[in-house]
Amino acid sequence: MTLAHLRASLDSLLSGVTLPIGRILDRALAGEEIAVEEGARLFDASGADLVVITAVADHLRKQSVGDVVTYVVNRNINFTNVCVKACGFCAFSRGHLAEEGYYLPVEEVIRRAREAWELGATEVCVQAGLAPGMDGWHYVKLCRALKDALPELHIHGFSPEEVLYGSSLTGVSVRDYLAGLREAGVGSLPGTSAEILVDEVREKISPGRIPTATWVELIQTAHELGIPTTSTIMYGHIETSHHKAVHLGILRDIQKRTGGITEFVPLSFVYEEAPMYHRKRIAGLRTGATGAEIMKMYAVSRIMLNNWIPNLQVSWVKEGPKLSQIGLMAGANDFGGTLINESISTAAGASHGQLMKPAQFRNLIREMGRIPAERSTTYKKIRVFESEENPVDLLDQVEDPQERFGSYQQLIRLRDYRFRDFYQSQKRP
Repeated sequence: MTLAHLRASLDSLLSGVTLPIGRILDRALAGEEIAVEEGARLFDASGADLVVITAVADHLRKQSVGDVVTYVVNRNINFTNVCVKACGFCAFSRGHLAEEGYYLPVEEVIRRAREAWELGATEVCVQAGLAPGMDGWHYVKLCRALKDALPELHIHGFSPEEVLYGSSLTGVSVRDYLAGLREAGVGSLPGTSAEILVDEVREKISPGRIPTATWVELIQTAHELGIPTTSTIMYGHIETSHHKAVHLGILRDIQKRTGGITEFVPLSFVYEEAPMYHRKRIAGLRTGATGAEIMKMYAVSRIMLNNWIPNLQVSWVKEGPKLSQIGLMAGANDFGGTLINESISTAAGASHGQLMKPAQFRNLIREMGRIPAERSTTYKKIRVFESEENPVDLLDQVEDPQERFGSYQQLIRLRDYRFRDFYQSQKRP
């Protein structure tokens, strides 16, 4: 085949796009906003339509943010896996008397944060289960302790579900609790607990979890108080194309009102250890997203959100490094964080999550013909690596991450941090 034959093949591919999809993509390329119903149609696409949708998303990415692909040097600290809720998709949580339930004291959280800071991390991401018997102000106190110990470290902490829990335990309003977190040093909130922002879906996969309207109100309140947030979706379970498009539309509307969302992070459902998969009680439950669904999620997200949320992150924990690289061709421009420890996806059965070293990020990004850059939590570029030279960061020199940092499986077996011991101590007069 000659280059001329290949060009003819590409022209044929473009001409093969169905008329409704072509009209939607033309409007997207002209900078117009794509309606929720149009987004749902894009999610239903297949064949030649899917190839062109991906190409359009990549073009919009290049126009919006260029060829730089970012990553952040951070550490996840999930300080307890004990939770009063029992969400069907969560394999991480344990009951308060479970043998594998753990609770990290404040001094251990600080030790982990300091270790990460000394290895070059600029952020700690602090999230956990909703522990019974916990002081309602614990999140605020933990932030203050972290800031006192490491004033320059960015605290990306506490999901909307956790903020609501702290608010309910203390009896103060969500606004006042968020103000307390801000004053204690929280720099941003993870936009997790979102799953699918459609209550009929939430009632099946996570009954009793924060409802859509409350999630939206809490996120907007954080923005009003000057606390930026990320945004997420969890897909690949029982949601439809329409549900996903509705979710994106809600995020877009929030961003129009507040401008406080820093990024969008699609998270595919990891089913292997999920309780709702093993119980077989939810009709139509799928075993996670297919490869095509993952590419469509990145592409349609870029097309629907491009004018408002420019940063789209791949999840190397959920999809693995190789598929995440391909996601960079479907509209994504960020590779996420080094993590150092990841417990939630690991507990669900994901095979990635311990650590991605900075040098690995840079190599994966360069292999896709892009320019790697280290960023802050709020997407300020710290270092842009224009040349092929690879500096050796301290984190790159860690030879055995599991031995150095421990793993989730090791943590749940440690007797030093048994939650039931903490719980009993809280009940003593």
